[in-house]
Amino acid sequence: MDPLTNAKRIVVKVGSALLVDAKTGDLRQNWLRSLAADIGALKGHGIDVVLVSSGSIALGRNVLGLNEKTLPLEKSQAAAAVGQIQLARAYEVELAPYGITTAQVLLTLDDSANRKRYLNARATLAQLLSLGVVPIVNENDTVATDEIRYGDNDRLAAQIAVTIGADRLILLSDIDGLYTANPSENPDARHIPKVSLITPEIEAMAGDAGTGLSKGGMKTKIMAAKTAMESGCAMAITLGSSDNPLKKLDEGAKATWFYPSLDPKTARKKWILSMKPKGQIAVDTGAARALQSGKSLLPAGVSGVEGEFERGDAIAILGPDGSQLAAGLTRFNSEEARLIMGRQTADMESILGYPGRTELVHRDDMVT
Repeated sequence: MDPLTNAKRIVVKVGSALLVDAKTGDLRQNWLRSLAADIGALKGHGIDVVLVSSGSIALGRNVLGLNEKTLPLEKSQAAAAVGQIQLARAYEVELAPYGITTAQVLLTLDDSANRKRYLNARATLAQLLSLGVVPIVNENDTVATDEIRYGDNDRLAAQIAVTIGADRLILLSDIDGLYTANPSENPDARHIPKVSLITPEIEAMAGDAGTGLSKGGMKTKIMAAKTAMESGCAMAITLGSSDNPLKKLDEGAKATWFYPSLDPKTARKKWILSMKPKGQIAVDTGAARALQSGKSLLPAGVSGVEGEFERGDAIAILGPDGSQLAAGLTRFNSEEARLIMGRQTADMESILGYPGRTELVHRDDMVT
C-alpha cells in the first residue's frame, strides 16, 4: 500500500479496548499520546484527519463506579454522558501540543438515514476540515436507542469516510488483519494481506468480537470494508495496541488492505450519475462556460427551474439550447432555487431570510 503520507484525507477508528485499560478502566494515556504524535505528523503533511473514537461508556462507567458486566440502557447512557467529556478532553489535551484544534461530533444512525441531517453533518465536517480541525466523532450513546444505533464504530467510521470523501480508512484493532480462520483458535489460520473483492468466502472468514470492551468484530469490519470500497476508499485493518500505530502502519506494519476499484472522486461521480434527477435547472451562456471550465453553479447564472426537489436531490443542468450539460446535487430546494435564480449572492439573505450557501450546485457535487 502507498504510505499514509500519500493520502489526502484519512479516517481513523479507535476502539474502546485500545483507548481504555480493561482491568483498571483508566485511559491508556501513553498510548493516546503516541497516537496524537502520529496524527500531528500526518497533519504536518497537509493531510485531513478524522477520528472515530469509542470509549465514552468505558470511561464514564469507571468514573461512576458502575461495575456491572452488562449495563442496562439507562446506565449506559449516563456513563456515556460522563465519559464523552472525559474522551473529548483527553484528545484535546494530547493534540494541543501539535497546534491541533479538536471538535466533538456526536451522531446516530438516524443522522445518516435522514437526508437533511446527513447533509448538515457533511457540511459541518467539511467546514471543520477546511479550518484544519480534527473532528472526534462518536456515536451519540447518550440519546441512541437500539432502533437508531450503528451498534459499532467500524460501520460508523466507514459512513464517515463516505461522507467526507476520505481516501483511507484505518481500523485500529486488537488483531493485525483478516485471517482465513480465527488465529487464536486455529494455528493453521493464514493472514490475508490484500483484498480487492469481498466474496462470500471472505465474509465467511469473519469472526466475532475479541474483547469485553469491544462491540465490533471481524464481521463488522468486513461490512465497513464494503461500504468504504464502494465509495472509492481504501481500508486497512491493523494492530493498534502498540504505541504509534499509524506510524508503524505507514512504515509497513502487518495489516490487511482492502483496495477499491475506483478513487473517491470517480466513485462519487458514478453515484451521482446513477441517481434519477428530481428536477431541471437551465443556465445562461456565461454559466454554461463556467461549468465547462470546472466551476460551481451560482444562482446568478440560472435562467429557469423545473420540477420539485429538496436539498441534496439530484438535478439535471441544461444549457441555453436545452441540452444537458451536467448532473449534480442541489444545495437548495426547488422553491428556494426559484426565488434566488438570476440573483447575486449578496442578495440571498434578503430574499431567503438567511445567508444560505454561495453555490446552488458545488463543483464537488457535479458531473459534467
